[in-house]
Amino acid sequence: MRSSLIGKIEKAKRYAQEPGRVTFSGLTAVFHGENDDHKLSYANGKWHCACHFFSQWGTCSHIMALQQILGNMLPKEALASPIETETQTLEK
Repeated sequence: MRSSLIGKIEKAKRYAQEPGRVTFSGLTAVFHGENDDHKLSYANGKWHCACHFFSQWGTCSHIMALQQILGNMLPKEALASPIETETQTLEK
């Protein structure tokens, strides 16, 4: 029985070295900002943050930081900011 567990622990260590195996399809988090805590979420292909800046711009430093932290573990559409997407649409 212990050998089975040891094998799983070794496998988990190998997996942990390959973060590209994981892709988030949705998440919620609390970001501890300089002035306040902010609830973030990513669901159905859209980000949301409870901060004031997000309500005006559709993105914020909290989301951008989380995008950098999670990097390739997020789907490609979760890495694009609404500002970049809008700019690309206008260029077409």
